[in-house]
Amino acid sequence: MKEITKALKKLNSGVVLVAVASESHKANAFTAAWVMQVSFNPVLLAISINPEHISYDIFKEGRRCTVNVLAESQMEFAAHYGQSGVADKMSLGTWLESDSAVPVLQEALVSFECQWLNEVAAGDHQVVICEVIASKILNEGVAMLYSDTENMDGSAELVAEIK
Repeated sequence: MKEITKALKKLNSGVVLVAVASESHKANAFTAAWVMQVSFNPVLLAISINPEHISYDIFKEGRRCTVNVLAESQMEFAAHYGQSGVADKMSLGTWLESDSAVPVLQEALVSFECQWLNEVAAGDHQVVICEVIASKILNEGVAMLYSDTENMDGSAELVAEIK
């Protein structure tokens, strides 16, 4: 299993904060390591989200999100938003509302505003397909990679459970 854990860290993707909001819930954000572009026309992103987390319910109700790409120097953001049960989840960083009232992290490199289209079950997560309706380059820098986070998400223990 250690070999699988090491190998998965080589299957790299950027680390992003996905922010969600809805009318009946306050805004929330979570660290996501599995976001990828799946289409050029229209521009579609696939976002993997744990359906047990409150962010999933907020996202499903609000039907919009922002995908905020973190810089390699923003490990504090990745760690903070990767935790569950934080009292004031949106306390780190400067969050401003997008045109559709979804939070955008001003310290991010890039932000994509997305509209929920569809979802599919994928093991212990749901994969939500979203259309990108706007994007903005916010800052310069190099994107954080999943391998940069080492075992911050506890993936070594999760993969170790595979039989």
